[in-house]
Amino acid sequence: MANDIGIREPVFTDVDFSSVPASVVDDAGKIADELVGNRGERYEVVVNQLVGSYIAARDVDIVVFFNSGGMGWNYVADTPGWESILQGITDELKALGNRPLILNYCRTNRGLWGSIKEMIEASTRYTKKVPDMEKRVEFLVDHLPDLKFIIAGESTGTVITEEAMAFLRDRPNVYSIQTGNPFWYKARVQERTLRINTNGTCEDAFSYGNVPGMVWATFKHWIGLSPPDEHPGDILKWLRAPGHHYSWEYPGISSEIIEFLEDNFNKGN
Repeated sequence: MANDIGIREPVFTDVDFSSVPASVVDDAGKIADELVGNRGERYEVVVNQLVGSYIAARDVDIVVFFNSGGMGWNYVADTPGWESILQGITDELKALGNRPLILNYCRTNRGLWGSIKEMIEASTRYTKKVPDMEKRVEFLVDHLPDLKFIIAGESTGTVITEEAMAFLRDRPNVYSIQTGNPFWYKARVQERTLRINTNGTCEDAFSYGNVPGMVWATFKHWIGLSPPDEHPGDILKWLRAPGHHYSWEYPGISSEIIEFLEDNFNKGN
């Protein structure tokens, strides 16, 4: 069975280890052993992803780990709202004098069994999935200590992002940007974290727990009575959640993120 969990964008295969210090390769092997065992194709995939991300990151200033919402298997192109946000973050970081790298982390295997495991994990704050992402971030933090890192997440992806950030709270070069936190998850008060739960046009029904509003909006959509000016937003593409829509085009999104980036990543200061 194919394993989709890990850094899916960019793709790291056939990685050339010749320019990588032996200590980095050894550490990648130890982490892969912890995550998937020390043999087989999955082990090789994790080692390649870790070493490949190290090679890509050593030529930049900031690494952004993105974790999507929904089931957690989306590629960036399948997440149009956050595709625009990641592009906006990239452009702003470059304007501030940085060289950014975007890594898209997928936490779930596609298919029915992957969906079931994702729902179980979500109900337990991703106790089994958090270490996989956290160790990948920590690997780069340990071996590239002069870099800065942003763990970014949307919707349900903010839970694993938040939990990973808790493990890395003592790492002053690790930051977090989150949009649309689920109402059932109580986020911690953490430094170096930007949470946005409104796009500036209306309250996010999913973040504020407006379940009746979500049910009513979904029902109207199903029977074709949704007004054309209804605030967009959905969960898993079928449950309507007015306001649960985040994109760089919303001034309430772009302005908040730009301020956060200027405060923390301005190389001119």
